[in-house]
Amino acid sequence: MEGAYAVQSLNTRYWVEAGRRIIGKKIGLTSEAVQKQLGVNQPDFGALFSDMEIIDGGELDPKKVLQPKAEAEIAIVLGRDLDGLDISIGDIVAAVDHISPAIEIVDSRIEDWKITFADTVADNGSSAFFVLGRQRIPLRDLDLRTCGMILEVNGALASMGVGAACLGSPLNAAAWLARTLATRGEPLRAGDLVLTGALGPMVSLAPGDSVGVSIGGLGDCGFKYGVAA
Repeated sequence: MEGAYAVQSLNTRYWVEAGRRIIGKKIGLTSEAVQKQLGVNQPDFGALFSDMEIIDGGELDPKKVLQPKAEAEIAIVLGRDLDGLDISIGDIVAAVDHISPAIEIVDSRIEDWKITFADTVADNGSSAFFVLGRQRIPLRDLDLRTCGMILEVNGALASMGVGAACLGSPLNAAAWLARTLATRGEPLRAGDLVLTGALGPMVSLAPGDSVGVSIGGLGDCGFKYGVAA
């Protein structure tokens, strides 16, 4: 695991030196369903760069991915720093600025997604692109455990889930990430975007697909996986 994160760190530093800008982190493998799909049993994390964002309703160029899959997530934007090694759910709640629905487009350089935990960690958590909903919802009065999710491809239901599928709650996932990063001397900071993990099984994409996600209490977002030239 440490070797895999060392590879991820080297690649991240390379891209930062090349001019890419980190805007947050993604948490992966938080859904039991996704863990079963990939044969792993613990979360991981990766870096989010500003050029990974696809605007809500925008298009993903098939030439920029290899074997993409989409998954619905809850995105958290922080309003304050999260320092310390004993960060609690209460600390996360106090630090949240707003919540948005999101889609992560994951991808892998490993043929047929036959990956190990070390493979996905080294490959930046298998993260490729993401879509953020335009809604910015305050955390108060939201129960992220019980919010339901549906993901549709070309108008047909492709995946279903609920907030509790993400380590019991997306807030649990965020707390895990904050503590993990703090132990590495890389604490989360105000303004950081956190993709908290899949709420249901990820879905393979084919050129021409239209993907839409709706999350109860948060709203919806989507994108088009454009036809290859």
